[in-house]
Amino acid sequence: MIIFNSDLDNTLIYSYKRDIPDEKICVEIYNERQISFMTRNSYELLKKIVKKVLFVPTTTRTVEQYERIDLGIGVPQFSLVCNGGVLLNNGKEDKEWYKESLRLISVCFEELKKAEKILYEDEYRCFDVRNISELFIFTKSDKPFMSVQRLKGVLNLSLVDVFENGIKIYVIPKKLSKGMALRRFKEKINGNTFISAGDSEFDISMIREADFGIVPNYMMREKVGENGIIVEDNFFSDGILNFVLNLAEKNVERRSDFLL
Repeated sequence: MIIFNSDLDNTLIYSYKRDIPDEKICVEIYNERQISFMTRNSYELLKKIVKKVLFVPTTTRTVEQYERIDLGIGVPQFSLVCNGGVLLNNGKEDKEWYKESLRLISVCFEELKKAEKILYEDEYRCFDVRNISELFIFTKSDKPFMSVQRLKGVLNLSLVDVFENGIKIYVIPKKLSKGMALRRFKEKINGNTFISAGDSEFDISMIREADFGIVPNYMMREKVGENGIIVEDNFFSDGILNFVLNLAEKNVERRSDFLL
């Protein structure tokens, strides 16, 4: 069986701010506004792919944010949300998975509390400080670089990672990486080949953990490792899904079976 773990935002779906010149499909509505889209090509490719592989959305989104998305394929059998801290099985939270996530990051609880305090006092913060399901800390900053440097100067970086994504700030336990989530998922599911796709620092550990890790052409190969597959397309999502469908149709089980 081929397992396909994919990030969502800027990987398979795009914000309303992204220009999609051809026909596009709305996949997320929030406060009665259409806010996320797929290209028509990606929308149709994904329908073909889910008939051949096990597709596992793998996102930093919360459960509530994830549930707003409709990719036109029904509810996936498995989804990893909250950066892999929460597993959804046919849309229902797997309580044992969540308990294990909390156990894995228990040594980081004090660091997360410390991060909350620092961010509450951060004069550049422009959003609530949120503890997401006791798993990681999230907020936004008008000067994200400054906020991140302040956090990195105080926190134990052997226990937590500090990320900025635009104005968004995250403090995430190292054991709550997407790579760790994929490693745990491998123990749960019987798969021959694991493919992952992502577009940011959040996804690098997952890319490295997979047999094939698909990244956009602006991500450096030395960051993603030897298993990194760099695709070039007008839209990253189209390139990803064409690659995955190609592997599925050839029934590739090992990287050595696939000629790049």
